[in-house]
Amino acid sequence: MQHTDYSAKVIDHFMNPRNMGELENANAVGTVGSPACGDMMDIYLEVEGDEIVDASFKTFGCTAAIANSSMMTEMVKGMSLADAENLKNRDIEEALDGLPPHKIHCSTLAADALHEAIKSYKERVASGAEEGEVAAS
Repeated sequence: MQHTDYSAKVIDHFMNPRNMGELENANAVGTVGSPACGDMMDIYLEVEGDEIVDASFKTFGCTAAIANSSMMTEMVKGMSLADAENLKNRDIEEALDGLPPHKIHCSTLAADALHEAIKSYKERVASGAEEGEVAAS
């Protein structure tokens, strides 16, 4: 496997992905991509009030797709929904110390999946689905 086009951070997040797997307490999910064309990402968020308290991912894709998913989930933990909505693919790229030009679409997928998850959460809240759903203590 040749990694010469990737930064050390991309390789680290690919070899040691953070937050991989389905999040048990997720109340927001965003899915983008298609297995038919290659990369597919599922982003899981646990939102309390206006804060993302946890995030995870399941990604079917290349080195860059997995690294971008991993980095993005690290970035959004503790972030407000408003700040997460403003997160751009360039922010993820910069956090990974850059991507090869032909892999920039992977950061776009990660940002799009995040935004889809936030949208799904807001739609659930607006429909009243989140009302009354309180974790048992």
